[in-house]
Amino acid sequence: MGLRIAAFAPQHEANVLALSMRSWAPVFEKLRPVVQPCVYETFYPDGWQVRQAADIRQFLAIARQNTWLAVDGDAVLGRVGIRLHPADRMGEIHIIAVDLAHQRRGIASALMNHAMMQMRGTGMRIVMVETGDDPGHAGSRATYERAGFQRWPVACYFLEL
Repeated sequence: MGLRIAAFAPQHEANVLALSMRSWAPVFEKLRPVVQPCVYETFYPDGWQVRQAADIRQFLAIARQNTWLAVDGDAVLGRVGIRLHPADRMGEIHIIAVDLAHQRRGIASALMNHAMMQMRGTGMRIVMVETGDDPGHAGSRATYERAGFQRWPVACYFLEL
């Protein structure tokens, strides 16, 4: 594989959206049964795909310069987007996905390493990534823990009104 990390360009948007939907489908399939129905329906009233696509488009519209792709030839295999929080000197891996057909090949690690290098270059001292504690996100948690991330004790509660 001739994997390289490249800057996002507008012509990649359709590929980024498609690979994101493919990579997140199994995550949402496992998430839905373990989340309170009122929470799931509030976050995803038109389906998770509609919300995720809108979130990705919005991020790319405001932060495309902070988005990188894992590519092999013309194929987009994964992507990462970061947010910078200068007041805290903290970078955030905001959005990451690797196409299902290319997972477990070190692509997420390569994307995270590139993102962290970019953050260091802007003076950030720490990096944060958030993910779910549900079965669908088990692979994500394992990737972050292998990379040396340590879990921060946070609790998030919901109550239907």
